[in-house]
Amino acid sequence: MESRAPGWLIADSIAPGRNSRTGRQREWLEVERAEPSTQQRIERWQLVVRGRVQGVGYRAACCQKARELDLNGWVRNMPDGGVEVQAEGQLHQLTELRLWCERGPQGAGVHSVSHSQLAPIREDWFEVRR
Repeated sequence: MESRAPGWLIADSIAPGRNSRTGRQREWLEVERAEPSTQQRIERWQLVVRGRVQGVGYRAACCQKARELDLNGWVRNMPDGGVEVQAEGQLHQLTELRLWCERGPQGAGVHSVSHSQLAPIREDWFEVRR
């Protein structure tokens, strides 16, 4: 349920003037306006990380970081040597995870991180997949 709070707005209104001319008048109008939503929009991102990212604890460290950021989803190794991450949460949380993925844990050598947006599926955990 969304509540509405009154606000004020300056509006131009056209008032008839002398000799059939119209003139503009400014007046304050009390209007209903929606309060900002308290619930942020949830997004789901797929990140594909390339470089020296297997055999260095990347998945475990990524999972730990995602849980710290209160994200949901999973991380797994890819057959081509990359790491795939699918994470779901608010924009600022996902951005923070992407910045972390660009650095990775100590010992990793990240060359690139590609990003695409997916439809949220509302998972409520983050895991390492095999």
